[in-house]
Amino acid sequence: MRTRRLGPWLGPALTVTAAAALIALERRYPLRRSVERRSRHDARNLAVAALGAVALQLAERPCVAPLAALVERRRWGVLKQLPLPAWLDAPLALILMDYTLYLWHVLTHRVAWLWRFHLVHHVDRDLTASTALRFHVGELLLSVPWRAMQVAAIGVSPGPLRLWQTMLLLSILFHHSNLRLPPELERRLARVIMTPRLHGIHHSAVRRERDANWSSGLTLWDRLHGTLELDVPQDAITIGVPSYQERRELSLGAILAMPFGRERPCSALLPKSGARRSLG
Repeated sequence: MRTRRLGPWLGPALTVTAAAALIALERRYPLRRSVERRSRHDARNLAVAALGAVALQLAERPCVAPLAALVERRRWGVLKQLPLPAWLDAPLALILMDYTLYLWHVLTHRVAWLWRFHLVHHVDRDLTASTALRFHVGELLLSVPWRAMQVAAIGVSPGPLRLWQTMLLLSILFHHSNLRLPPELERRLARVIMTPRLHGIHHSAVRRERDANWSSGLTLWDRLHGTLELDVPQDAITIGVPSYQERRELSLGAILAMPFGRERPCSALLPKSGARRSLG
């Protein structure tokens, strides 16, 4: 079964619609109290996102999309070498892309020079849908070789690649949002996918909590690797990095320059975790 080609307008249209809906809903049903004025916060994040979007258009699109077409023609990658029915190719490609993105996310925390760029994402003191787009242009450029490796090693064709890119963007907008869902609904969703409460734990200023809930799509990967954390109440979480909590240190210019300066040590400043209860 072939994956239908997504029209060039469909992905952006879905993204804009989802972002607008989440921004409206998270203002009406907030999960956490805001630290900063929302207009200033979102404007800064969208400025960072605009730089990143330009970088991806110039670096990733001319590289990764043609590579996927070449993978399909030359039958490169694991999936192309296995005797699989055609209908299974796209689902397996989506699952393996999601898992290898989990691995990349872990690397951005574990490898010091990658963390310097990823830090820009984590120093945001409010976690909202706009935070989903706040990645330093340097991190996005560094991710291009990893994305190319994912496509070539897995054997991802153009159709599944476009579908995965759209699904990923929708997923990260959702789980970065400050949207309070009914607890029972969130518990059910969390069995399968990353949710706002779960990802809020990952953005905690407490290092042990930050080193959990790495998944961008399926929570399966955190379950398999023992990195799933469910039992941190949202009112016990301080969003951000403890050594970067001053507003003047988090201006647009300061965060763009952040990877190129000395990182402030923060181990002594970590707040204590709050009492535990399931899905706060």
